[in-house]
Amino acid sequence: MTTLTHDPAPTPSDARPSRKGPRFGGPVWLVWRQHRAAFWTLLALTLLTALAMVYLRGQLTDHLAASPQKSLPPDIEKYTNRLYSVGNYLGYAPILVGVLIGAPLIAGDLESGTVKLVAAQSVSRLRWLTTKLAMPAALIALSTTALGAVLTWWWNPIRNRTDNLGWASGGFDVTGIMPAAYALLTFTVGAAIGMLLRRTLVSMVVTLGTVVAIGYIWDQFRLNLGHVLSVTTDKGVGPDARRPELPAGALELDPSTSFLTDSGARLDWTTCLDKMENIRAHTSCLESKHVIGYAADYLPASQMQPMQWLGAAVMLTATAAVVTFIIVWGRKRLL
Repeated sequence: MTTLTHDPAPTPSDARPSRKGPRFGGPVWLVWRQHRAAFWTLLALTLLTALAMVYLRGQLTDHLAASPQKSLPPDIEKYTNRLYSVGNYLGYAPILVGVLIGAPLIAGDLESGTVKLVAAQSVSRLRWLTTKLAMPAALIALSTTALGAVLTWWWNPIRNRTDNLGWASGGFDVTGIMPAAYALLTFTVGAAIGMLLRRTLVSMVVTLGTVVAIGYIWDQFRLNLGHVLSVTTDKGVGPDARRPELPAGALELDPSTSFLTDSGARLDWTTCLDKMENIRAHTSCLESKHVIGYAADYLPASQMQPMQWLGAAVMLTATAAVVTFIIVWGRKRLL
């Protein structure tokens, strides 16, 4: 007689072994599933851009090391132009984040009816809204912070030795903490607009206009974050008179130098402008108004980082206000 042996029948736990590692569930899984293409694209672009900047910085430092002179090599412009171009491209990141990620975030769910499906589940609106905002915001903050740090690292070897990527214009918004704060603001603004308009394409168009308007206002406001310093002369005016000398890297707020009187008052550069055709008449006119020299206002380069932190605080405060609006409005009027 032959005895047959059989393995014991598999139990449910044997048939479906438990997975190891973290697993998404609930709203987290839903948000990741909905936007995984955008999330992976964002992470891939961040990685590729960061690697490209690391490579270009290596070329820059190698070129500087090969130059025996302490001053910048004559052909350094080729390398600094690359830095300037990449900085300009990164300046568009807040617009792209607001339009392509922020605007469709909630508007897409409202337009497709996904919100009604979520509301029918046991998940509260507060939890869904919080997850919906937190996941993209975390990835945006991670990506923009990384890019800002790498660009700052690339810029540092020539930071105080060239005017390319000037600190008060091109470099201010794309280095340090500013890229993350700026992108988070435009992202939440786009999400709020999408929630109100409830149509994806319309929300993207309106977000584009709103973000451009925010950028314009920010450009006008940014320099007010610094503490203005002044430099004056008191040796007269005229073609041979000494003009105010600014520290290296300083930003002159008004390129048209104003005039300084013996009482310490300032006169606009248009003073005696009608006498400009005759140098002697122009000088005599200024002397009759007790002008003794020139005056110039400027912001030193050392104020860049404090201004960035203050500007980031302003933007993050505005971001928090927009997030509060989204949650309050969404909990009551989302459906």
